[in-house]
Amino acid sequence: MAIYVVLMGGPGAGKGTQAKKLQKQMGLPQISTGDLFRENFKNETKLGRQARPYVDSGELVPDEITLGMVGERLKRPDTEGGAIFDGFPRTIAQADALEALLAENGERVNVVPYIHVDKDLLLKRLAGRWTCPVCGRVYHDLFNPPQKPGVCDVDGAKLYQREDDTMDTQRRRIEVYFEQTAPLLDYYRGKGLLIQIDGEQSIEQVFEDLRKAIEEAR
Repeated sequence: MAIYVVLMGGPGAGKGTQAKKLQKQMGLPQISTGDLFRENFKNETKLGRQARPYVDSGELVPDEITLGMVGERLKRPDTEGGAIFDGFPRTIAQADALEALLAENGERVNVVPYIHVDKDLLLKRLAGRWTCPVCGRVYHDLFNPPQKPGVCDVDGAKLYQREDDTMDTQRRRIEVYFEQTAPLLDYYRGKGLLIQIDGEQSIEQVFEDLRKAIEEAR
C-alpha cells in the first residue's frame, strides 16, 4: 500500500535531516519543491522556464506551476510506494490541490507528522552561526563553538556573522513560517491527520517517533 506523508516543522526543526533518514531507511522518496525547481531549471523544462522569472524576481511561483512539477515527479517509478513531501504544501490552497492530484490515482495524504520545537530553541539553532573570513570554517555557539570565543581555531582570524545568520533575520524567518503555516496545521488537524512529534529529542528518537507514526498510518 502506498503512503503519502506531509512532513511539517519550523525552520531549524530538522525536517530535511529526518526526511533523508526516512528516505534511506523506509524507501520513501523525498519530494522537495526546492529540489524540483533546481532540477527543472537545470534541465530547462517548460515548467522550469515558466517558474524562472518568478524565482529571479523573488516572487512566489504560482501554484499551478509548482503542482505541475509535483505531478510530473509523482509519475516516476520510485513513488509507487508513496513519498514524503518536505516543505510542500505551504498553503491550504496547495493542500487542496495536492489532494486532488493524489485522488486522480486513488491516493491521498495519509499522515502529517509535525516536528514541534519551541520557537526560542529554533532561534538558538538558527542564529548561532559564525564564519571565518579567511578559511571559511563555520562555527556555532551551541553545537560547534570555537575554542576561544569569536576567534577561528585554525588561523586566529576574527569570526563574523553573515546577515542571514543574525538573530533578527532568523527571528523574522521563524515568525513568517508560523504565520503562513498555522492555518495549514489547523487544516490537517481538522482532518485527523496531524501527529505532533517532539522535535527537542535526539535525532534518533525523533526519527523513531516519525517511523512509528508513518507505519501506523499504513
